[in-house]
Amino acid sequence: MAASSILPQTPDLRYLAQIIQLAVAPVFLLAGLGAFLNVCAGRLARIVDRIRKLEPRILDSRGEEHDRLLDEVRLLDRRSRIVSRAIFTTVLSALLISAVVILLFLAFLTGYRFGTAIALLFIASMICTGLGFAIFLHESRLGTRAIQVRAHILEHRAEE
Repeated sequence: MAASSILPQTPDLRYLAQIIQLAVAPVFLLAGLGAFLNVCAGRLARIVDRIRKLEPRILDSRGEEHDRLLDEVRLLDRRSRIVSRAIFTTVLSALLISAVVILLFLAFLTGYRFGTAIALLFIASMICTGLGFAIFLHESRLGTRAIQVRAHILEHRAEE
C-alpha cells in the first residue's frame, strides 16, 4: 500500500502561505483595535475616578455648589455610557475580524467557498470600527465642551 493512500489528503503548502498572507492584514487591524480599546479603557477609568471623587463632595455640599457638582456627575455618567458604547462596537469589530481570519483558514482546510461570508463580515467589521471611532469622537467633544464651559473661571475677577 502506498504512503499517499494511508496519509489523509493535506492541502498544498503554497496555498497555506497565501492564506497566511491574507490573514496578516486583519491581524494587524486587530492590533490597532486593541490599541484603540486601550485608549477607551483609560478614558473610561479617568471618568470613573472623577465620579468617585465627586460623590462624597456632592453629599457634603449644598446650594449652587451641590447643583454644579451634580451636573458634572451627570455629564460624566453620560460620557461613561458613551465610551462604553465605543468599547462595545470596537470589541464587536474585533470579533468580526477574528471570524474573518477563522473563515479564511476554514475555507483553506475544507475547500468550502466562504468568500461572500468573509467579505460581509469584513464590511460589518469596518462599519463597527467606524462607528466606534465616531462614538469616541462624540465623547471627546463632550469632554472638551465641559472643559471649555469652566474656562470662564480663568477670567473671573474677585469682587472688590
